[in-house]
Amino acid sequence: MLVLFETAQGYAFFKLHDDKKLAKVDKLVKTFQKGGDDLSNLISLHHFEKFKSTSEAVEGAAALLDSKIGKKLKKAIKKSIVKQSLEDELAVADPKLGTKIKDKFDITCVSTNAVQELMSLIRNKVEDLIPEWSNDDEMVMQLGTSHGIGRYKIKFSPDKVDTMIIQAVSLLDDLDKELNNYIMRCREWYGWHFPELSKILPDHMTYVRTILTIGMRSAATDVDLSEVIEDEETANKVKEYSEISMGTDIADEDLENIKFLCQNIIELTEYRAQLYDYLRNRMMTIAPNLTILVGELVGARLISHAGSLMNLAKHPASTVQILGAEKALFRALKTKHDTPKYGLIYHAQLVGMSNQQTKGKMSRMLAAKASLATRVDALGDEPTNALGTEHRAKLETRLKMLEDTKLRVVNGFGKKRAKPGDRPVDHKSKRFKFEPKDE
Repeated sequence: MLVLFETAQGYAFFKLHDDKKLAKVDKLVKTFQKGGDDLSNLISLHHFEKFKSTSEAVEGAAALLDSKIGKKLKKAIKKSIVKQSLEDELAVADPKLGTKIKDKFDITCVSTNAVQELMSLIRNKVEDLIPEWSNDDEMVMQLGTSHGIGRYKIKFSPDKVDTMIIQAVSLLDDLDKELNNYIMRCREWYGWHFPELSKILPDHMTYVRTILTIGMRSAATDVDLSEVIEDEETANKVKEYSEISMGTDIADEDLENIKFLCQNIIELTEYRAQLYDYLRNRMMTIAPNLTILVGELVGARLISHAGSLMNLAKHPASTVQILGAEKALFRALKTKHDTPKYGLIYHAQLVGMSNQQTKGKMSRMLAAKASLATRVDALGDEPTNALGTEHRAKLETRLKMLEDTKLRVVNGFGKKRAKPGDRPVDHKSKRFKFEPKDE
């Protein structure tokens, strides 16, 4: 029997002289512990195919991780077994690799618990079994191979792009919360000095830029606000109220800190816009059909909630519909009330366009199409948005039909679509008065 032993320096083929000892693990262990002639009589090196470079070792290790036969291993098998016309069995650590070797070279492969124990024993005595062995070279090759394999895994990881989307949408949500806190703090802080400005300028960014432009309210009349406030009437109103404001005076140090906060708000807003563009481009690249149906933000949140695009593709449409509303779902099941009709998908544009009566119906239809679109995005060969565009057009047509169709009571017992010639049925019973005839 031959034994295939993989190392960071190359592939070693050992010749096991007594196959029967493989069945007796205890005796095998004792022989390896004794070493010397007993070990050389039991097992010896048949062939050692050494790697010429670290890149060759990384390529071979990457192939073994996927249970594939690399170029170097293929060459070693041909050289040590096929060309010598050996009919010995080959012991391998990976049964999947053994199956592929059997299919490729018609070599009978063995992978049992005893073989795994033998591999462990060989690893402990590898210095005695391979004359060319060097521990220093092995450590260097192991380090280089592990780094190369790490880069290989990152490069070819199917979930790495999903991770980018998940992190981006999470950061976007965090930025929204921070910006909201900063803006509210800024309005409250500067409101002590110029409280009327908050009502005049409801737009947050206009409010922040106006503070940076005028500084103290007393300087508002001498500053040109046309670059900050587009509406001339609003700009004049700011100047007018600055002269009659009921706010208190603040120190220059206070104003400096307020301006610093305003500058941070502007920078964060610009970064948020940049991050949103990045997220939209990523979503259109990775999940174009899902993005067209539900939008980049809702699509990214669905992927983030499911964990990855592949996990989302495995969910049925009914789960996609209520994804994000788990608390409401379990509460409804516990109290035996109606389950929620929508979760994160509620924020999709198509659901938002629907009226209150058709939101549940639209969310159900959208979830069904989104589930199909996700599977195409996750498992499709070529990224294309044809399916998403087609389904969105159908959903928009269906939404229009639902809104145009009016239901009205035709009889007293049910509802059906009213036709132009239909009339309500009068269910009032007619009363007959008995009038006896004269006899």
